[in-house]
Amino acid sequence: QVQFVESGGGLVQPGGSLRLSCAASGIIFSSYSMGWYRQAPGKQRDFVAGITSDGKTNYEDSVKARFTISRDNTKNTMYLQMNSLKLEDTAVYYCNVGAYVPISDHWGQGTQVTVSS
Repeated sequence: QVQFVESGGGLVQPGGSLRLSCAASGIIFSSYSMGWYRQAPGKQRDFVAGITSDGKTNYEDSVKARFTISRDNTKNTMYLQMNSLKLEDTAVYYCNVGAYVPISDHWGQGTQVTVSS
């Protein structure tokens, strides 16, 4: 059974940076496309960024050029480097299998990112 553990969130000022991590278990990690998704209060859970098993990346328009997704298959871990953070980036960030849409119904606890002055 697949499990995801997200970490690295926190409180940052606008323009600041954070690096999120997603540790996956229960799957052959290197075989799967992965993605980051986020949910702000009162809003739906939206796609943020994805990375395929062969390293192709995909970003939602509002984070393109500010966020960078990557993965380390030796550690079964995916990362999201977030730079130039904006107030609108405030959300709980989740990871899942799927570089475009989430595949697993088993979500992790997420990690809270709060951008505030």
